Amino acid sequence: MRGHPRRTTVALAVTGALLAGAGATACGGPRAGSSDAALTVSATTPVIADLVRQVGGDRVAVTSIVPHHGDPHSYEPSPGDAAKVARADIVFSNGLLLEEPGIMKMVHNNAPRSAPKIPLAERLEQYGGTVMRLKEDLGLDVLWLGWAVEGEVPGDGSQVRTTVTRLEGPGDLRVYLTDTLGTPQVYVDSADGLDDKDSFTLPPEAHTHVNWAFSKPGTYRLTVKGRTETLDGKTTDIGSGTFAFTVGDAAPGPEGTTVLDGGHADVTLNAETHKVYVRADGGKPGERIRHPAADVVLNVPDRAKESVPKEKSYAFLGRPGDDVWVLPQAVIGKHVHGDLDPHAWEDVANAQAYVRRIEAELVKADPDGRSTYEKNTRAYLKTLGRLDADVAAKLATVPERNRKLITTHDAFGYLARAYGMEVAGFVVPVPNQEPSAAQVEQLGRTIREKKVPAVFLEPNLASRADVLRRVARDQGVGVCTIYGDSFDDKVGDYVSMMRHNADELARCLGKDGR
Repeated sequence: MRGHPRRTTVALAVTGALLAGAGATACGGPRAGSSDAALTVSATTPVIADLVRQVGGDRVAVTSIVPHHGDPHSYEPSPGDAAKVARADIVFSNGLLLEEPGIMKMVHNNAPRSAPKIPLAERLEQYGGTVMRLKEDLGLDVLWLGWAVEGEVPGDGSQVRTTVTRLEGPGDLRVYLTDTLGTPQVYVDSADGLDDKDSFTLPPEAHTHVNWAFSKPGTYRLTVKGRTETLDGKTTDIGSGTFAFTVGDAAPGPEGTTVLDGGHADVTLNAETHKVYVRADGGKPGERIRHPAADVVLNVPDRAKESVPKEKSYAFLGRPGDDVWVLPQAVIGKHVHGDLDPHAWEDVANAQAYVRRIEAELVKADPDGRSTYEKNTRAYLKTLGRLDADVAAKLATVPERNRKLITTHDAFGYLARAYGMEVAGFVVPVPNQEPSAAQVEQLGRTIREKKVPAVFLEPNLASRADVLRRVARDQGVGVCTIYGDSFDDKVGDYVSMMRHNADELARCLGKDGR
């Protein structure tokens, strides 16, 4: 199976500072304050921290910024995390925009200048790995509209700030993001007037999902401006533009414009060209169509109408039960990402590439430890080789008709490609807000049509998957556990994680699906 991986089709069915650091890189011998370790290492995630420990052994002291049970897409670093990073001789991250931007900003602000900062997945091919594009193809029946930044911004840790400066229309607009615990974070609220606080930042070449909520039907015109921000406080304006929204079925679109009412699109600022436009997915894989702001209308039809939830945290939308027209973020949490799928370690062959890169970087930082790092790497690569073969053999026992994944998080494209699976994943609805009957039926229909025997929850995201559990129960399919971005109290290392995943997939997708 490893030699002939199936090409995975991702079809998503949707229901809905700190401290200033200083220090010098150790080049061998024990380092003060770090036990007997020659190097003090910070890793952004538990998975990366474990891989570093396997290569470094006793010569490295490793801590993970994101804890077990944490989500690297949304974790907010603490002052304690910054203090650990400030003592690091080297910092390993995944890169490819896996980590929540605040994590990487904290690293850039607090890690010693002498400490190398290594995004492992961003040169994976040079060490024998492969990186695949992230395909987002949701089954929403309305437009899936996000925000994006294109073009490079000079300087490590630089960001692009988007600010809403003007809104014309019959009602109010709120742009907000719902985190993994169901708490909304409001970025834009026109009801209390617009100012510099009605803004948010993204790293270069990044994309994120948000909810767009309009209080009344009609035509709106939204003006935004962008500026770059560097760590040393310098800012540069990068242009502005005005976008038209038509809310409700009776709202007409201006003549001569392209109306977008479905698919995936982003309000986009280009930091290099200073242009503002709507970037929409085209009909071909990877195709992007860029519509000038003046030439496109973004439609929010009546089928997007919802009721304001009764929970107090949603009071900013209006009174409970009031109508509100919402383009949903779909993906829960601060899921900032680029075009490439960052979850490369879910293919064990890619984990071997991570390990080779880690070995090379540790040898650079600590030449005296070369023999230790090389010995540990050879042994661990053999372990991973056996793991790769075992995972492939285990998943080969799953009947081909059952090799379909529905999960809480689109993190398993690499696993599917490597081991002959198909991702029929879905993203959960907004927590604390009941999905519509149509949305629940859409998910159930996907499960029925795909004939999946079971769905899979990630332990660190399980609290947000009530709808998945309910629909699985209604459809009579199993609910099982799979690990993506993090560990927990039961599974605390990479090899155990992948063995669990293979065993659970084989068990739950077996002949009887239980």
